[in-house]
Amino acid sequence: MAYEYTGTVKVIGEVQTFPSGFSKREIVVTSEDERYPQDVVFEFIKERAELLNSINEADRVKITFDIGGREYNGRYFNNLKGWRVEKLDEEGGAFDPTADAAGTPDTDITIDLDEDDLAEDNDDLPF
Repeated sequence: MAYEYTGTVKVIGEVQTFPSGFSKREIVVTSEDERYPQDVVFEFIKERAELLNSINEADRVKITFDIGGREYNGRYFNNLKGWRVEKLDEEGGAFDPTADAAGTPDTDITIDLDEDDLAEDNDDLPF
């Protein structure tokens, strides 16, 4: 089952590589919707650690994650395993890098045509 968490990035850790070849990168996200904000740690494992390369501290993000758990020496631990991260805009929607300041996507397309392109006797078309 997948879960989602929205908040502001507080810390982005460096990639940690272990002798076994296992690697992970952690990110701390502070909740915004609670009376007492919580700092929650998510880990991105192996190649998913690269997803954090485009994220900066103070960015608003939505993280999609799974919950994992394990036992070690009679103690139990939980892990929040992130597998998707989306940068959000000011209003909480997904960030659209093609949008202008008003939030509308920049879809204006300009095509420059020469007079030769418009000539009716141009028969080099494949259809």
